Amino acid sequence: MTSCKAYGAHEAHSDLIPMHIARRDLRADDVAIAIAYCGVCHSDLHCVHNDWGTTIYPVVPGHEIIGHVTAVGSAVTQYKVGDRVAVGCLVDSCQECAPCADGEEQHCTGGVTGTYNSRDRQTGDITCGGYSESIVVREKFVLRVPSELDMRFAGPLLCAGITVWTPLRQHGVGRGTKVAVVGLGGLGHMAVKLAVALGGDVTVITSSPGKAEEARALGAHHVLLSSDPKAMQATSNAFDFILDTIPTKHNVNPYLMLLGRNGVLVLVGAIEPLEPIHGGLLMRNNRRIAGSLVGGIEATQELLDFCAVHNVLPDCEMIDIGDINRAYQRMQANDVKYRFVIDMASLRA
Repeated sequence: MTSCKAYGAHEAHSDLIPMHIARRDLRADDVAIAIAYCGVCHSDLHCVHNDWGTTIYPVVPGHEIIGHVTAVGSAVTQYKVGDRVAVGCLVDSCQECAPCADGEEQHCTGGVTGTYNSRDRQTGDITCGGYSESIVVREKFVLRVPSELDMRFAGPLLCAGITVWTPLRQHGVGRGTKVAVVGLGGLGHMAVKLAVALGGDVTVITSSPGKAEEARALGAHHVLLSSDPKAMQATSNAFDFILDTIPTKHNVNPYLMLLGRNGVLVLVGAIEPLEPIHGGLLMRNNRRIAGSLVGGIEATQELLDFCAVHNVLPDCEMIDIGDINRAYQRMQANDVKYRFVIDMASLRA
């Protein structure tokens, strides 16, 4: 076991503070990584606060990890010391079930092992995330960072990016697809950039007139105000695909009315009950509503490669690890455009 510096929380709603954690010795198929940058996800905050009632303390968050390989196990073939690598939301799965065989490890029927606040499949130890100096991860769950990607800003692709990329790809968004993105936060801004890069005709749906300029700056072709009944009525049946990134309980019926024939609305934000859905809206136009959860390793590598080719990166604000509690406060106040990333050099100083 090796000790490394980290930031974590000891109880719900407490500040994150410096601590030391243990990283396991290398197994044959392990890769050791020095963490250079780690994105800050809203789910980190939820976990620290135990909003979902599943947190095991102490907890060290962080699942948007970018760094360099420092050592490899004897059976590792894909990576060598010095390689630019990444680790996302998953660090292990059973590798035997149908979802794993299909490259959808996020749906592992044996239960996926999360990058933090999860149990190691071999030892039962609690996993610790990327708010730390280093991490040891099974080779299968390590991703390669293309040289064209700016490492400083690549981290949020591993959660916000893959969360929206998976449904965009699964539902065939491409050139000419009429796409709407509901909400313009961390997920929404990535959805706009990726849908535009895929060739979609992209509309941002927002209740805030002040976000119109932001949406167009991100590449959106159109902006629709959900607070304008006439504009919403005029856009009925207009879209092939709607990505709903609103993170809390809300009414999806107004958005369902905007779907054309065989159109689909995919939820990626709200992890809670929704307001009642009108069945008639689904029946008309053969509309569908679906959900999507992050993505598998193959899809995440595809995303990183795509972003390297098309120069797609999230809009980020870089912080020191000592600023993490203030960053959490700002996230709760929606005071970030659009993701925080921790420069881990500040932890090693």
